[in-house]
Amino acid sequence: MNPMAVESSLAAPLMEVFASIQGEGLHVGELQVFVRLRGCPLRCRWCDTPGSWNLDGAEREVRVDARSGVRRAHAWATPFQTACWIAECEPDRPRTVSITGGEPLLWPAYVRSLASFATPRRIHLETAGAHPRALAEVLDVVHHVSLDLKLPDDMDEPVEIPVAESEPVPRTRAEWAETRAECLALVRGRDACAKVIVAGGRRPEQFDELLESVAEHAPDLPVFVQPATSIGAVAAPGIELCTAVAERARALELSVRVLPQIHRILGIP
Repeated sequence: MNPMAVESSLAAPLMEVFASIQGEGLHVGELQVFVRLRGCPLRCRWCDTPGSWNLDGAEREVRVDARSGVRRAHAWATPFQTACWIAECEPDRPRTVSITGGEPLLWPAYVRSLASFATPRRIHLETAGAHPRALAEVLDVVHHVSLDLKLPDDMDEPVEIPVAESEPVPRTRAEWAETRAECLALVRGRDACAKVIVAGGRRPEQFDELLESVAEHAPDLPVFVQPATSIGAVAAPGIELCTAVAERARALELSVRVLPQIHRILGIP
């Protein structure tokens, strides 16, 4: 088969490509280039990028914040085109590339191909942790995984995305527990971290199911208790709640830190 035809078949819908500072997790503060993909079946009430959820409309465009200025292009891009945009966005030397979304694991073949074109850059994957089969497909080409641990009470009914590569997302608490266990087992012993997003109005004990899953399946995984940024009807938590969740993690002998979204504090993307 023609290599260019194979490359074109791996196109995925992008929302934006830009250089910024990592604001979350284990590599907070690192200068990175972010590739934000479109499409996510989950409906987390505290999501700070709901504009990335949907694929509808061929008119969708990607925003490329290049050194020469901001421009827009057709949203569906091949891994090679994306790698070219990454190079255009880097102010100087090559940076780590953070693949985020949306949900990048809707497009595992794209992620694999982009990793090869972006060499020798490090590839960081940010995922909601709802697609263990896709996560297994890309683990050998990504250098770091930032895994969200979702509290089922914080999510509305998911909306399936009609993508050939996608797998069904969990809907019930039992399905979430099984999926969470699979994802944690996959990242155990790897360069990875878990983010536990804490919204206001919750009780510390509600997060025990997430923390106990880490303790059972990936006890050495660094855990970041991340206060939700106030958005819509979701309020930011008080420090007392975040501290209480962190103490419950410590009681399970987990490595835990409380870390807000630093990029929100700095007022950057």
